[in-house]
Amino acid sequence: MVEHILVPVDDSDPAIDALDFAVENYPDASITALHVVDPSEFSAAMGIEGAATYSDVVESHEDTAEELLAEMSERVAKRGVSIETEYVVGDVDRSIVEYIDDHDIDHVVIGSHGRSGATRVLLGSVAESVTRRSQVPVTVIR
Repeated sequence: MVEHILVPVDDSDPAIDALDFAVENYPDASITALHVVDPSEFSAAMGIEGAATYSDVVESHEDTAEELLAEMSERVAKRGVSIETEYVVGDVDRSIVEYIDDHDIDHVVIGSHGRSGATRVLLGSVAESVTRRSQVPVTVIR
């Protein structure tokens, strides 16, 4: 029996679909929505934001993560469901796998961005990496 499901989320449609799938198909499970703040985005943001300090950029990304997770909580609350939310800072696929290993996760439901061909080969796929490295079953939602 699945007791604790992890749903990695960002602001993409596949991530929202994954959360909806988990809520609909595992009504008795505890669900955690996890957002990973990727530090590789910090330096790019510093260049765009000009005079922003590193700590300002980190704080801005963390605020965005909290807002996203609040939106996800509100989305499922409308259906009478409550979820846990958390964000971590780190490499996205590595952080998801570490979260699975460090917490009592039974199953992962993750959205796929549907990359194919050269794009998938060059950029990789978080869903694919998590599926290969996870010690628990993973459902990929397209």
